[in-house]
Amino acid sequence: MKFTKQDLLTLLIGLFLFASCKDSNTIGLDLDPDYAITGTLMDSATVASQTLKDEVTSGVGLIRHPLGVMTDPEFGKSEAALAMAVGLPNTGYKFGTNALIDSAVLVLPYSTQLYGDTIVPVYTVTVKQLTNDLAQETSYSTDKTWPAGATPLGTFSGRIKPSTKIKINDIVAGAADTLKTVVPQMRIKLNNTFIQNQIINLDSVTLSKQANFFKSFKGLHLTATTTDKGGIVFFNLSGTDGKVEIYYKRQNATTATATDTVAVSFPIGTTTGPVTASIKHDYTGTPVKTQLDNPTPATPYAVTYLQGLGGLRNKISFPYLKNFVANSKKPENGGNPNTRLIVNKAELVIDLSSGTDALPFSAAPRLSLYRLDIAGQRANVPDNDNSVQGQYNGDPRALGSEVLFGGYFDSVRKRYLFTVTSYIQDLLDGKTEDNGTYLATSSSTEFNISPSVTSAARSIINKWKKDPATGDRLIKLNIYYTKIN
Repeated sequence: MKFTKQDLLTLLIGLFLFASCKDSNTIGLDLDPDYAITGTLMDSATVASQTLKDEVTSGVGLIRHPLGVMTDPEFGKSEAALAMAVGLPNTGYKFGTNALIDSAVLVLPYSTQLYGDTIVPVYTVTVKQLTNDLAQETSYSTDKTWPAGATPLGTFSGRIKPSTKIKINDIVAGAADTLKTVVPQMRIKLNNTFIQNQIINLDSVTLSKQANFFKSFKGLHLTATTTDKGGIVFFNLSGTDGKVEIYYKRQNATTATATDTVAVSFPIGTTTGPVTASIKHDYTGTPVKTQLDNPTPATPYAVTYLQGLGGLRNKISFPYLKNFVANSKKPENGGNPNTRLIVNKAELVIDLSSGTDALPFSAAPRLSLYRLDIAGQRANVPDNDNSVQGQYNGDPRALGSEVLFGGYFDSVRKRYLFTVTSYIQDLLDGKTEDNGTYLATSSSTEFNISPSVTSAARSIINKWKKDPATGDRLIKLNIYYTKIN
């Protein structure tokens, strides 16, 4: 039989299409049988969960800084305020002769992790001067309220647009102003008289070094109010875009009758001086308050609550595991005193309670899972106890990947899943005592063991026992194991 080029092309296309007709669930490389999960599945172990307030943490050194207010029917009211030091553009800065302000603007660059409603509410941000020198404080805990003056220095009112770049006039010395595009930011006009008296008119000694300026100017305090349900926005103050921009005129250095227009930036950021967050949660009249006031009811609660901004965490436990080991050693179950259970894989599955992720309060994009060590300090479970080069050896059994460890929200199955094989093995063997295992919300971009104030998201998760009426699934521990006698 003779084939033309067209016949060969048709044949190849046909073979390709035939080979591609697979179920969509089988797309990908075939699994090596050596890596398939084998053994007996045990998925009936009780996993108890209890809603607890998270611990107070530090508000400084954050990757992003929260500001806002939101009211959630399940979680009540949450507020985030900011206190920030303002630094010098350089030591010994001089404003020049007859310096007179044109305008001043507080610039706050937006970050990621916005949570809540940005469409309906109007946000109002108020700026005041701190009463005390923020740089001289020794504690920056998130439950601290920073005293500030009574008079507002500036106000922003409008909708939040954290992903929209804006254009501003850039003052160029000796040339025409130019229009430039800047990163998404909140810009708050500050009171001219205040800036003139509190910054421009300062003497040379006060402007000679940072500590002197901190002592004189002290810093700024920001609070927010909103209409409707509101939300929490985050600012990126770890770079160089946070600042107080001052535009002023001064006498020309060589021609007394001439005037120069000058722009100078007084930096605000974690590398310049303290920037800290204050967090308040009010659970009055909510289901959360009921659980916090009565943490051990006769009948377990249907759901438990997780909340960012250092709000709520869950203590979980595995009370059945000791019985599981004991039962495996019984002769009637084919065991003996030397029987050991080898965990091939263990998964902790946390299902979201149905209908609790309606906008604007969507489910937290990520959860963290950690334990307490013998000293009561927070520590990674062995499956996520990765080494840090040159600093920490970690656990050799660690998965080495946050994706493999899990905790990310599956929006299709409405659940979170953690791989906890080594942790469950250690609990079964008695190598590790369960001093406390906890679930909490975590930032989607970095894993948080300490209370997370870099994310404001929340989740409501299902109880430890399946509800036959609703069909809601439970917190479940899947253990694939092999019994060795």
